[in-house]
Amino acid sequence: HKIWLYLPPDYEKSKAHYPVIYMHDGQNLFDDATSYIKEWKVDESLNTLFKETGRGFIVVAIENGGDKRIEEYTPWENVRYGGGKGAVYINFIKKELKPYIDSNYRTKSKAKHTAIIGSSLGGLISFYGGLKYPETFGKIGALSTSFWFSNQVNDFAKNSAKQKKTKLYMLVGGKEGGSMVRDTKEMTQLLTNNGFPKAHLKTKVVAEGKHNEDFWSQEFLEVIKFLYF
Repeated sequence: HKIWLYLPPDYEKSKAHYPVIYMHDGQNLFDDATSYIKEWKVDESLNTLFKETGRGFIVVAIENGGDKRIEEYTPWENVRYGGGKGAVYINFIKKELKPYIDSNYRTKSKAKHTAIIGSSLGGLISFYGGLKYPETFGKIGALSTSFWFSNQVNDFAKNSAKQKKTKLYMLVGGKEGGSMVRDTKEMTQLLTNNGFPKAHLKTKVVAEGKHNEDFWSQEFLEVIKFLYF
C-alpha cells in the first residue's frame, strides 16, 4: 500500500508531539488528481484548523488496494460481494504501520490521541478497528458507514459497546439512499443500550448529505473537533 503522510504546518520548526489520525482511501483525501471523484481536502482543512486554534495533527492515509478494497475494508463476508479480510488489514495498521509511524515521527502514541476515520466501507472498517482495539484507537470517525454489508456487525457492536474512553462520531446523509440513515440510527441505539457512553457518541444526520467526497469534506472538521476538542 502507498501511504500518504500529512504533517502539521509547524512540524519542522517545532519539537512538539502530535495526535495521529489514521485514514483509509488515501488517494481520495488530498489530491483531485488521484481521487475517485473529488478529494476530501484534508490538508487544507487541517491547515485552516491550525491557523484558528494552533492545534496540529499528523494524518496517515493508507491507499485502498483497488480491487482488494472490499476484502480489506470488511471484517465479515457478504454473500454477494465477498470480503471478510478486514481483521488482517486492521492488524497491519496496529502491528506494523502504527509502530513505524511512532518510531519515525513525533507522535502522541496513546489511544486517547489516536483516531481511525473512514467513509462507506472505510467507515465500517474504522468502526470495527476502533471498537476491537480500544487500547490502540481511542477515537473513531465512522462516516456514511456501510452497516448493511453484514448483519454480524450488530453482534460485534453489542459485544464491544462497553467502552470507557473511546469516542465515536457517526455521520450519515439523508440522500445516501438505501437503509443508510435507519442503519446508523439503529446502531446508535444498539450501542447506547449496551453500555456505550452517550457523552462519547455523536450521531449526525444531514438531510441533504449524499454519499460522496463533497459531503465528507464539508463535515470533516466537525468530526475532528468532536473527537479531539
